[in-house]
Amino acid sequence: QAASCNGHQEIVELLLANGADVNAQGGKHSNALQAASYKGHQEIVQLLLANGTNVNVQGGDYGNALQATSCKGHIGKLGPKR
Repeated sequence: QAASCNGHQEIVELLLANGADVNAQGGKHSNALQAASYKGHQEIVQLLLANGTNVNVQGGDYGNALQATSCKGHIGKLGPKR
């Protein structure tokens, strides 16, 4: 979650390659997808989506990833790249 929130894509890739749970929950942003969405880190959002993150997970300060991304005006960063 911290790597996703801070935009550290290489660390996110390393964690995923070593079996990190893409849907692990806890903390302010609830999960890595919500953290990356809130901060507008589109490449990390795409990476998490490609690795099976659950877009419907509820929790954290914003409820879910869609609410987190829209809260900061990053709507559109959850979908596929165009």
